[in-house]
This record gives sequence, C-alpha cells and structure tokens, in this order.
Amino acid sequence: MADIVILGAGISGHTAALHLSRKLPPGSTITVVSPNADWNWIPSNIWVGVGRMKAKKVLFKLAPVYRRLGVTFHQAKATAIWPDGDETDQRPGVDIEFTEPGRAGQTQRIRYDFLINATGPQLKFGMTPGLGPEGNSLSVCTADHAVHTAEELKRVIEEMKQGAERTLVVGMGHGICTCEGAAFEYVFNVDHELRAAGVRDKARLIYLTNEADLGDFGVGGMVFKQSGYETTSKLWTESLFRERGVEAIVGAHVEKVEPGAVHFETLDGKHHTLNFDFAMLLPPFGGVGLKAFAPDGTDISDTMFAPNGLMKVDADYSGKPYDQWRAADWPSTYQVPGRDNIWAVGIAFAPPHQISTPRKSANGTVITPSPPRTGQPSGEMGKAVALTILDRIRLGDQAKPHEASLAKLGAACVASAGADLRTGSAAAMVMVPVVPDKERFPTGRDLRYTRGEIGLSGHWTKLALHYMFIYKAKALPGWHLIPE
Repeated sequence: MADIVILGAGISGHTAALHLSRKLPPGSTITVVSPNADWNWIPSNIWVGVGRMKAKKVLFKLAPVYRRLGVTFHQAKATAIWPDGDETDQRPGVDIEFTEPGRAGQTQRIRYDFLINATGPQLKFGMTPGLGPEGNSLSVCTADHAVHTAEELKRVIEEMKQGAERTLVVGMGHGICTCEGAAFEYVFNVDHELRAAGVRDKARLIYLTNEADLGDFGVGGMVFKQSGYETTSKLWTESLFRERGVEAIVGAHVEKVEPGAVHFETLDGKHHTLNFDFAMLLPPFGGVGLKAFAPDGTDISDTMFAPNGLMKVDADYSGKPYDQWRAADWPSTYQVPGRDNIWAVGIAFAPPHQISTPRKSANGTVITPSPPRTGQPSGEMGKAVALTILDRIRLGDQAKPHEASLAKLGAACVASAGADLRTGSAAAMVMVPVVPDKERFPTGRDLRYTRGEIGLSGHWTKLALHYMFIYKAKALPGWHLIPE
C-alpha cells in the first residue's frame, strides 16, 4: 500500500492521476492538489481568445471526475515539501493552502510515500512592468484571460468596420519567454478573424518575438524533408508570414508595456517603441514558489530547486558551455536526485540548458527562448512517472524506471486558424525528437518524421484532438486507448 500525492492537475499531473487510478492496488491512495477547480484544455484557449469557442468548451470541473475515480481532490496550492518528514512525524509531507471558497487560507500537511510535482508554471507577468491583464496587455494563458482577450479583439474589429486603422501586436512579453508556438498560432487566428470580418486591409498585424529567427519556436528550428528536398522551418515560416501579410519583429525583449505602447530592445542593442491598439503578449514562466525544509525547519530549497524555482531532476546541471551539451544530458526519468520517491514533470522540472542557441543583446540582455515542455511531452512524462510508481509498489527496488526523455520523444504542434470544419486552416509540424540529437541525426532530428504542412487537414486534426483529449481527461469509457 502507498499514499501518492500529485501537485497540479494540468496535462502532466492529471495524466498521472488517470493512469494511477486505473492500476493502483487496493489500499493505496491518490491525492491531487490543484489551486483550480477546473481542468483547462489550454491549447484551445487560442480559439476562445478570438471568440470562436466558448470557455465552457475548454473547461470542466475536476472534483466529479476524481470522485468517480476514487481520487481525493483538494482545491489548494502547495507551499512547502518536507522530504524527510518533520520533528513530529518522519513520514515525508507537503504543506498545502486551500483556495476553495469557504476554506480559503486554511492549511494542512499531507503525508506521502510518493510525490509528483506537476505544478506547472507561475505566469510571471511581473518580470515585465505593465505586462498582462492586470497591466496594459492581454493574454490567452487561462480561459478567463482568453475570454477577455476575445472581447477586446471584437472591440478593435468593430472600430475597423467603422473605418479606423488599427495596429495589433501578438507575441512574447519578455526575452526569455517560452511557448512561441502559442503566439504563432494566435497571430494567425487573429489574421483569420480580420479577414472573416472584412477588415484585414485596416489592420497592421505584427508578431513580436524573442526568437532570433522565425521558425525557431524555442527548439532551435527544424529541418523538414518534403518531396525529396530539405527545407528549414525558418524558410517555411517566413513564407507563411509573407503570404498572410503579417509583419515580424524578431530577437526582441519587451522592457515595459504602457497603455498603447510596448517598449522593447533588440539583439543589436537598440531600443524601440511600438504603439498598438491591441496587444496579446505571453509572459515568461517560472516555478510556483514551492519551498523545501529539513526536519528541523532548515530551508533546503536550493538543494531541490533551480534559481528560477523549477525542480531539479535527473539532468546534467553542471553548467558546461552550450556547445558541449549533448541530448543525453536531458532528463529521462524525472526523479529528483537523492530522492527516490519524488519526481517533477511538465513545466515543473528545470531544463538543463537552452535548446535554441543562447543569445544576448549588444547590451548584455538575454534574448533567448526557453525550452517548451507542454502538450504531448507533458502527458508522456506524467504517464511514465505513474507507471514507475506502480512498478515500485509492485516490485519494490527491483523496478526499473520508465523513461520519457525529450531527446527521444517526438511532438506534434498544430497551429490552427478558425474553428469549424470548412473554413479553417492549419500549419502542422512534427519533430522527432524534441531536443535535437546530432550524435544520431545530422540535422539533429529524424527527417523521416520531422515535417511541416499547411492546409485544412491539419485543422481537422486539431479539432479532433480537442474533443479526443477532453474526452480522455474526463476519464470516459475507453479513455486509456487514446494516446498521450
């Protein structure tokens, strides 16, 4: 018997909970801790953010699903881990603070035998003055953010219908942001809506990104093989931007956002101001602020967490030069060093290095995308750790850990515009593996599977995935047959 605690109910944490609930032996327990009452299929927030989909289509309540699965659910945030127990109890524990109405602010210490940190990111809007919904820009990071953003987009479109010319900016709100793919998808959804409303000629649409080149996506770009020829994601993406008339500003670090104006620095060290009427800018991510303590109360957070608050796992954090890194330096089991019962998955784990080439501006400002760790790879990590724990319960120390290395896993990204069956289009990309491995492949990736295509079929795929993964997340009959 074992007590398992999962911190976070996003793609990684929820996936782990589903697989554990299906195979966990009687007498064991699963407890999920999440500050949110709802599960959010975040990839479809893009459609919510342009008004093509209602928020209720991307959300559902977690408590009824977990109740049906026999999983204990606490609507709360984790604040501290006691990996060696405390002075009153040697069993490891984790402190939580309830966010549920009626219990908000109350605290509790939960004991565990196995712990999965899947807390996801802290949205660090505060790293850029004026960034975010509480400041002077918009976001699609949550369903609520996306609803507000759709309302603002509708307002701007109505102004253009009255003859006004407007500037719309979409992109990254800081030099170290990740999720360039989400901004890429959103800018082309905005383009789609402007065309559908008949006001594209009234709009200046700008993509503002920390990528040094279009098509980098925080993964160092890709090489595609199509019809016997090789092409790069840079050329492929640039052609799409030219075709749609979307301007691109690359290598940019947003310094501050004022009402109607974004100020940014570029890699050449120059400072710029761009006036806007609508700006959706994504924030950088960081750890959620978890602490770790020894039994006597000594703070040991720096032994388990990187400076950005993300948890250290089985990766090489030695800090050797970027050009000496190998794909094998990335984690495979996500177990925390020295802790045989703690794992960190999804965005919660600390990447060992950048995938994109590290760059600084002429002034020394870091302007480099952080590695993406969302979507399909997050689900694979959650499942792998769940299976590892199940084997540990069954076989003890003889169990071998399951692996889900980003240096071996592939990922598909479907950036779709529109949300119906006849008028949508999509830029679909597949890369294998996510982290380039130039020891195995000359281009870093397997050209048999790494490709990019544009068309309606990709859009249909995105629609199908939307409904399939929400069905799976609800743990409806046969959910386990749907791959991660």
